[in-house]
Amino acid sequence: MGNSVGQRAFQKARLEKRQKAEVLPMLGHALQLHKMGLLPEAQTAYRQLLQLAPNQFIALHMLGTLESDAKNYQQAEILLSRAVAVDPRSADAHMSLGVALNGQRRHEEACASYRKALALRPNHATTLSNLGNASVALDLHEEALHSYDKALALDARLAEAHNGRGWALCRRRNYDEALASLNRALSIKPDYPAALANRAAALRELQRFDEALADGNRAIALAPDDANGWLARASVLLQIQQIAQASHDCEQALVIAPDSIQAHLVLGLCLAGLGRVDEALASFDRALDIQPDLQSAISNKIFTLDFAGDATVERHQQARHMWWERVGAKIASGAAGAHDNSRDPDRRLVLGYVSSDFNAHSAALIFKPVLQHRDRAQFEIVCYACSSKVDATTGEFREIADRWRDASQWTEDRLAAEIRADGIDILIDLSGHTRGNRLGVFARKPAPIQVHGWGHGTGTGLPTIDYLFSDPVAIPPEVRHLFAETVVDLPCFVTLAPLPAGIARAQTPAISNGFVTFGVFNRISKISDDAAQVWSSILERVPGSRLLIKDVALDDRLVRENLLARFEACGLPAERVDLLGATLRSEHLATFNRVDICLDPFPQNGGVSTWEALQMGVPVVAKLGNSLPSRAAGSILTALGLPDWVTDSPEAYIEIATRRASQISELDKLRLELPDKIRTAAASNPVSYGRAVDDAYRAMWKRYCNGGV
Repeated sequence: MGNSVGQRAFQKARLEKRQKAEVLPMLGHALQLHKMGLLPEAQTAYRQLLQLAPNQFIALHMLGTLESDAKNYQQAEILLSRAVAVDPRSADAHMSLGVALNGQRRHEEACASYRKALALRPNHATTLSNLGNASVALDLHEEALHSYDKALALDARLAEAHNGRGWALCRRRNYDEALASLNRALSIKPDYPAALANRAAALRELQRFDEALADGNRAIALAPDDANGWLARASVLLQIQQIAQASHDCEQALVIAPDSIQAHLVLGLCLAGLGRVDEALASFDRALDIQPDLQSAISNKIFTLDFAGDATVERHQQARHMWWERVGAKIASGAAGAHDNSRDPDRRLVLGYVSSDFNAHSAALIFKPVLQHRDRAQFEIVCYACSSKVDATTGEFREIADRWRDASQWTEDRLAAEIRADGIDILIDLSGHTRGNRLGVFARKPAPIQVHGWGHGTGTGLPTIDYLFSDPVAIPPEVRHLFAETVVDLPCFVTLAPLPAGIARAQTPAISNGFVTFGVFNRISKISDDAAQVWSSILERVPGSRLLIKDVALDDRLVRENLLARFEACGLPAERVDLLGATLRSEHLATFNRVDICLDPFPQNGGVSTWEALQMGVPVVAKLGNSLPSRAAGSILTALGLPDWVTDSPEAYIEIATRRASQISELDKLRLELPDKIRTAAASNPVSYGRAVDDAYRAMWKRYCNGGV
């Protein structure tokens, strides 16, 4: 028995000695290949070595890092976990394992690995920087910045830490500081694609589009196989309305990184902008499959549902409930508690308006009259401007406001705290789920009463927002129980600022042209296939008529070609369609003088464009649908006493347009009457509309003072 045990021990020692004699030269050879940059050969050599010595630590570690560098993170994790098991005291192995875990979006586990590495080697700048990267992915931005700052205290020239710090500051909306960090990273490492892509994002948010585009181009040139550069450029192109090119860049990014959340998200925005609604919704859903609580994907899905013909009120509100369940409720659970505002029912109230559109944006034309015509003796206004875009319109809003807050680079926590400190009694959201919204602030309930209206006007789904401004056409009484907010009726759910001085109106152009011109002045993303087919039928029935379409996106050649092809597929020849792109607003309004009748799109109707047509004397045909976005134009026309221009069927829509097109003298008479209708209607008279809003605010406050919501 003893002899047998001794023989086995002798054989084991002999085998280990032989393996050692073979392993060391193999390891040296593999390491030399690695050092020379012959990576496929080095990988093969490491694998051969591990067949002979499965627990050889250096081979496990080196092969694991190579797999990680190649983004084969699952294979890297297997190898590096084995390395850590062989030598649990290796800080390098724990750090490398963290990189592999972070690459699989297992950020909490990555943080744990980095912390183990730091416990073994506390002052290691790269590990601290990597811990910052994982913390940013978990939205732990303060912790991330602490890690980056510690790393930079140890190594001020660690470009990766400057880059990570810049990205964390971007996520906190501190774009100026972010730019400084990213500039520092690029001064150390000029050809750094990740820092260029991140700087492009910061510059885009600061409205410095040419510089952002240049950084995106350079990032792609340096690393064409890195999805981040393509995405950085796509985001800039999307914002400057080069949608077709942006879509191409997203597709390139997805070839490189098929599971990129950001690529699916930005592609969804591009597809929505091109009117490909179902594909856009599918892209957002793919992003949500990967990260179910991605706030921007849910909000963009909500906004894109406005364009979906089969989206009922129930479906719209279900999507908003998803935002609350996955995002808002978690924010609300950690929010501050009660408010100490004085419950005096008759005192002067402080209103806080939150928007990213206090600038030359169509939404500003809707809510500007509300702010401008409030009763100053009864209401003080504080504006929280959440965009870096500043222009002449911004200056006008600054004049209207009693207090102005530039919140463009404030975190949501800071904005909520400032709102409380400013003593806001009623806080109004002007964005809904549109770009630049701060719904996370409204989830924190920093004011005792919160309201949503005008900017999107379709409801938010937040139980922390008490009221929603609308009207009985836009939101019929029978569906109001589906909304998280209590609906408060105004003369119309939206109004519009009066036309600028000096805009001349012409007579009905068909009188001099000898043919009828139909107009569509909406975003082309609103032109559904159903609408295109109906409009083509109208032009077929009105001999010699033409269709004039105007939108900023039509400056893009590919977008124009795609739109004309869609109409040709409906039987409308391209030569009967005129396309116009971006112009100054004065020229935009003057273009209505070329139009006899405007055709409102569906399922998403016009808002500002519908109002502008009517202000210019051009009547609008509208179709009512099943959701608020498909009832907007009907609401406006009804509020102005023009319900006979509204229908709920495609057939009746065609009949109205064709019949009215044959009544040129009646069209000209209506064109003359419309300005007076608009001046006198409560829905469009800014003083009357402002008074209705003031009355609603006072009623809300008195209800609150009496113990209600």
